Amino acid sequence: MKRRILLHTLAALAAATSLGVAHAAWPDRPITLVVPWAAGGGTDATARIVGALMEKELGQPVNVVNRAGGNGVVGHHAIASAPPDGYTLGMLTVEISMMHHQGLTQLTPRSYTPLALMNVDPAAITVSATSPYKTMEDLVKAIRANPGKLKASGTGQGGIWHLALAGMLRDLKMEPSAVPFVPSNGAAPAMLDLAAGGIDIAPVALPEARSLIDAGKARPLAVMAAAPAALYPQVPTLKSAIGSDWTMGVWRGIAGPKGLPADVQARMSAVLKKINEGKEFRDFMANRGFGVAYADGPAFGTFMDKGDADMGQILQSLGMAK
Repeated sequence: MKRRILLHTLAALAAATSLGVAHAAWPDRPITLVVPWAAGGGTDATARIVGALMEKELGQPVNVVNRAGGNGVVGHHAIASAPPDGYTLGMLTVEISMMHHQGLTQLTPRSYTPLALMNVDPAAITVSATSPYKTMEDLVKAIRANPGKLKASGTGQGGIWHLALAGMLRDLKMEPSAVPFVPSNGAAPAMLDLAAGGIDIAPVALPEARSLIDAGKARPLAVMAAAPAALYPQVPTLKSAIGSDWTMGVWRGIAGPKGLPADVQARMSAVLKKINEGKEFRDFMANRGFGVAYADGPAFGTFMDKGDADMGQILQSLGMAK
């Protein structure tokens, strides 16, 4: 009898333990946060501060893993193909709305469970400090009068800054070819070329132009955003400068694989909102000149859908969509 009672007790304990493991509250082990770009860049820096603050809120280690390669395809694929259990999340970037239009991948913003938009850095139109164009209106008049004369750079062909400029020109009823785009390996070399007189326009993010602006070698004329940037609040928006509603920039947000459980979505939504509104995150971003933005999961999904449609139209106009 005693032996039977003991066996029943042990069985009950085993069942309870098994049930507890099966239904343990998320998270009960470390989380991986995938970054689709190399260490040292703005996406990596943003992911690492978000990861560190997630650790504090969730009580579990958050391991930031860089999965660079394929112009962002490798890392974005790693996020989308992970098990949808909440233990592999990642930082999506604006390229997810560009890559499939260019035939680089079948992934789209709909391949993920969006959790929160955390950062937006709009493109800005920057010229050399010695440029004769003092305002955005001056520059637009010069482009209209001399299509093909002024050159721009800031990224590779079909990169975010190329598309930002092309979209602005289309919004102004001009062909993207009105300003020939010179491919570069990024904003930093393009800004040096701008200061040296090799190009006329750098349509890059203000944080990327910051060092030369602060050194008095470059002058921002307008920002492609609905409101002035905190980094340079005196720089007007395109809307206020020339009446254009065109906006575009780089953005970063947290997402998981498609099909993330509802409890994980709810918990992460609350955590990311708290992080975004917190002083530590905002101070970190402000010190680096990065913009802070927030949208919850559904709103982030809508934001990505609009960006995806915009990118498709611009790439079609450039003959770069496949």
